[in-house]
Amino acid sequence: MITIRDEIANDIPAREALLDRCLGERRTAKSSERLREGRLPADGLALTAERDGEVLATVRLWHVEANGVPVLLLGPLAVKPELQGEGLGKAMMREALWRAACRGHGAVILVGDAPYYARFGFDPALTRELAMPGPVERERFLAIELRDGALDGASGVLVASGAASTATFEAEAVAQAA
Repeated sequence: MITIRDEIANDIPAREALLDRCLGERRTAKSSERLREGRLPADGLALTAERDGEVLATVRLWHVEANGVPVLLLGPLAVKPELQGEGLGKAMMREALWRAACRGHGAVILVGDAPYYARFGFDPALTRELAMPGPVERERFLAIELRDGALDGASGVLVASGAASTATFEAEAVAQAA
């Protein structure tokens, strides 16, 4: 049985390995990473899917803002390659969006495959007035409003707004696993 739960420190080494495997080592060069660097994920919005202690999928959401309008940045989402196409990514997305809505968040932004994320309601039209802090393919820059009008007034370059990380949390977890 697969369980989707809050991420814990012991998940981090396996999470990092899964991200490297699914997204490649250049994943840290992406514009989205500039918004995550030195920050903690939003409370209750770092999720792990596991079975018998094995990390099978991961997703995190991060606090950002645009012209003072708070938004969440989703990513990365990764599913163990052997399980891709079996609905685990879909389950992770639905859980992440549901949790974000339950916590009162109004909108989620991501950079990703438009046809995949459209099934959840993500639309590139909602990011028309927004920009990433680096290059991004416009057709992959998507958003969903969890609350009508949540992106009203959002414009300009996204900036990180979440809690700063001491950078030791993940480093210590990786070191403990080594």
